[in-house]
Amino acid sequence: MCDLLGIPDEDRAELASGPDLILSSGPGPENSRAAKAQIHGYITRLLDRRRAEPSDDLAGVLAESLAEGHVTTDEAVSLAMAILISGAHAVRNNSANMVYTLLTRPELLARLRAEPELLPQAVDELLRWIPHRNGVGLPRIATEDVEVGGVLIRAGEAVYASYLAANRDPEAFDDPHTLDFDREGIGHVSFGHGPHHCMGAMLTRMESEVMLSTLLRRYPELRLAGRPEDVVFQSKGLIRGPKELLVTW
Repeated sequence: MCDLLGIPDEDRAELASGPDLILSSGPGPENSRAAKAQIHGYITRLLDRRRAEPSDDLAGVLAESLAEGHVTTDEAVSLAMAILISGAHAVRNNSANMVYTLLTRPELLARLRAEPELLPQAVDELLRWIPHRNGVGLPRIATEDVEVGGVLIRAGEAVYASYLAANRDPEAFDDPHTLDFDREGIGHVSFGHGPHHCMGAMLTRMESEVMLSTLLRRYPELRLAGRPEDVVFQSKGLIRGPKELLVTW
């Protein structure tokens, strides 16, 4: 994420812990707000530097769009922060979930080793099948009266749309609770939908594919270093994932 945004090496350490503090209720709201303010200030200064010294990284593209009036300062900073925070936190946890799943399902792991070309399709199925988020997620506020499924939702009311449940909808997926690498045309909503669709969806897929394929190639004997039931998952983060995943090879 730092490479993508063009954050210099010497600045990366101060930003390293921010995403976890922001996307977790464990450290408390004060720590979360402080981390968000720190990253907001840094990104604002980075965009100012890029306007003075243009570059072809994402910060440079945002700074150029800002200078040309295509986006506002708030929009540019918000976009950069979303990419930095979610990219660092969500992809790491999502990929750890995928590794845990494969190491506890040896038949699926063996198949990916034997059929590496299946990996992109397998990653999409893992994205559908694994419940990545802790809880339902963020509320959406209706901007006008609308009827959904025979229920009237009035303007101003909060609605929770669970993509975790949608990804296991039997009307959308045959045998939805089965992790099936042969499933084709996976129309999951793990990245949201419509105006709330994740802007980094394709990058996320690429990162997971690179990480999984590299682990499979470099460590043919990769396995958990303990019992699956002893792996502790974090309970207060926005994204579900193991606190640590101890492995051997």
